[in-house]
Amino acid sequence: MIDLTPQINILAERIHALRDGPSRILVAIAGPPASGKTTLAGELSRRLNAQKCETVVVPQDGFHFDNQVLEARGDLTRKGAPQTFDGAGFVHMVRRLKERVDVAVPIFDRSRDMAIAGARIVPASAEVIIVEGNYLLFDDAPWFNLAPLWTLSVRLEVPMEDLRARLIQRWLGHGFSQTAATRRATNNDLPNAQSVLDKALPAMLTLAADGRLG
Repeated sequence: MIDLTPQINILAERIHALRDGPSRILVAIAGPPASGKTTLAGELSRRLNAQKCETVVVPQDGFHFDNQVLEARGDLTRKGAPQTFDGAGFVHMVRRLKERVDVAVPIFDRSRDMAIAGARIVPASAEVIIVEGNYLLFDDAPWFNLAPLWTLSVRLEVPMEDLRARLIQRWLGHGFSQTAATRRATNNDLPNAQSVLDKALPAMLTLAADGRLG
């Protein structure tokens, strides 16, 4: 496992340097599935909160369409692809997060494989919002509307073979057989990862698989 401490140090310093501005700080952590976005966002949030900078993490996953909607559209087997999210709703939420007001956000309950609306309140007192997700720097509608909203954007870059191994392990951890886990990763997750790479917008910072910042 990569020691993220040096990267967390650098990102925290960058964020503290932005705290004098009038607007709430929105940090995007983008990258393909299984690239480590959730881990990085969580560790960065813990550091900032420990430094008395109130920080909240908001995952993109709360904007998954319900499985019934996906099934009706023929997209259930492609869950996680761009069209399986309420992208326009997500863009609207990020715009609201720029304001210093309480904002209700959904969360994704993995145990029930469903999003829950209004499950969390981002308080007006939060100085920094870390948003993590696959399509935060994605050059397609409506996602490309997000790029101007980020105060700081970070992209995680992981080789495809590493992503494949991580994704298979993720599904094994959910109780899938080796065959089913490999099929799920190969038929859905890796095509989504390739889409993220093919339509990537520039990030202010990149974080390589070996932990180097670019």
